Amino acid sequence: MSLILKSLFWLVVGILFLSSVLPLSKIPHGAIRGLAFPREQFFLLTLVMFVFALVFFDSHLRLYAVITLTVVAAIHLAYVVKFTPLWTQQSVDASQAELDDTDSHVTILASNVKQSNRDFGALIDLIKEKKPEIATALEVDQEWTDELHAALKDDYAHWVTVPKDNSYGMVLMSKLPLAETQVRELLVEDVPSIRTTVRNANGQEWRLYIVHPEPPVPNHDTKGRDGEIALIGIEASKDDMPAIVTGDLNDVAWSTTTRRFQRLSGLLDPRVGRGFYNTFHAGIPMMRWPLDHLFHDAEFRLISMSRLRNIGSDHFPIMFSLALTQTEAAITTPEPSDAEERDEVREIVQDEKEKDREAIGTDWEK
Repeated sequence: MSLILKSLFWLVVGILFLSSVLPLSKIPHGAIRGLAFPREQFFLLTLVMFVFALVFFDSHLRLYAVITLTVVAAIHLAYVVKFTPLWTQQSVDASQAELDDTDSHVTILASNVKQSNRDFGALIDLIKEKKPEIATALEVDQEWTDELHAALKDDYAHWVTVPKDNSYGMVLMSKLPLAETQVRELLVEDVPSIRTTVRNANGQEWRLYIVHPEPPVPNHDTKGRDGEIALIGIEASKDDMPAIVTGDLNDVAWSTTTRRFQRLSGLLDPRVGRGFYNTFHAGIPMMRWPLDHLFHDAEFRLISMSRLRNIGSDHFPIMFSLALTQTEAAITTPEPSDAEERDEVREIVQDEKEKDREAIGTDWEK
């Protein structure tokens, strides 16, 4: 093997090693946190490099390469394997009796439309076809809100609209009654979230949180995103009603931030033990990861979940059907949060509150 190829090989191995260990740190910066996104892709690339080392290297160089790549592959695999059928599930499947009790059911269709996408009809047709009790759309501006309302106002009686031209707009459409609805900017100005109470057909009430924090970017810290996700987790854990948190968290399901959210909230991830359900990037098959999420209280049972067809956005919509019961149950649960972790969250939130800045990416869709 030529010196150039050997140098290139070790350069790639070095990048793979850094990508495996840097996200393990607690450094809240986009350049670090973003490395956690393509763990699936990094794992597959590590396997390719492993075969390359076995075929083209000999003696001690092969041993060094194999040991390094084995460690790298093990780190990436430890995170992504949880989202395969090889891992124990968290959410409990609905029983036949719970499936039969349709008044306890709720189906939620969550979508990030991509603000510059003007194919309004693709999402409208999908919602009309799937007929969820609740539909959410993120990155909606005024035109998106108007088009959705004009087409779906007869199907959905209850609306919460927060149109914005900065890629952080959101709309909630519900066939079920809503109450105590709040639109809040928890940490960053012009980055809204929705908190509301939903009443099922049988009278059961539960809390719904819809979130879309800032994305991680290489030249900025992630305290705004991390702090908002953590705050929602803490609030959901203290809620006196069963809670569902859904939205584009701009974070992958296996990241340090999302794992902390689960510890803080105690909510379950139905993808654990079932599948990745990658929703982004819809246009690049080789670069996809799970950015759109739903976490639920243990009083909910999973009926079904599915990634839906492309609607012209860079995100696929995703749909979850759940049944609300009167008892908590889980196959496995997140580890509980500790005092040190909660102190770290308070520090992140305080640092972010002291800043005066615009939200990240407000001009990306202009």
